[in-house]
Formats: sequence, C-alpha cells, structure tokens
Amino acid sequence: MTNIEPHTAPPLIDFPCDFSIKVMGETQETFSATIIAVIQTIVPTFSAEQVEMRASSAGKYISLTCTVHVISQAQLDDIYRLLSAHPLVKFAL
Repeated sequence: MTNIEPHTAPPLIDFPCDFSIKVMGETQETFSATIIAVIQTIVPTFSAEQVEMRASSAGKYISLTCTVHVISQAQLDDIYRLLSAHPLVKFAL
C-alpha cells in the first residue's frame, strides 16, 4: 500500500499584492465614502486616492474600482464579505 499525499494547488494570487475590487450600487452621494469606510475597517491605510469611479450611462448606478493592498487570502475574503453584505452594494467583483 502506498502513501498518497493530498495534492495542493499553488495559490492563484501571490500575497501581499494590490488587488482591484469592483463595487457597484445605485448612485448616492454617500456611496463612495461608505465603501471606503467599509474597506478601511479591514485595511486602515486604504484611501480615496485608490478609488476610480464611473457612473452608468443613465446615471442610475455607480461603479467603484478599489485597488486595495492585501496581505492574505483571508483578508481579501473579509473585505468581500463586508462589501457583499452592505445594503448599498449591488455587486462586489
């Protein structure tokens, strides 16, 4: 009988790294500031300078591309969990 080692796939992302997260929601004055504050609960150094903003053609929706410096998969997962659970967020990709 042979001992078979479980196969572990190499990580898809090398940490630490800068990772872009797209966050979409309905256009509101506080959307950007709210999303920045949510991310700052996990990454306190995150700031507005790391956000690119785009409005939809009709102006009903806004998308933010947030480039966040993350140090682990667990940290990235925590950010996605908080963003996805927030009532202003329609999608976080």
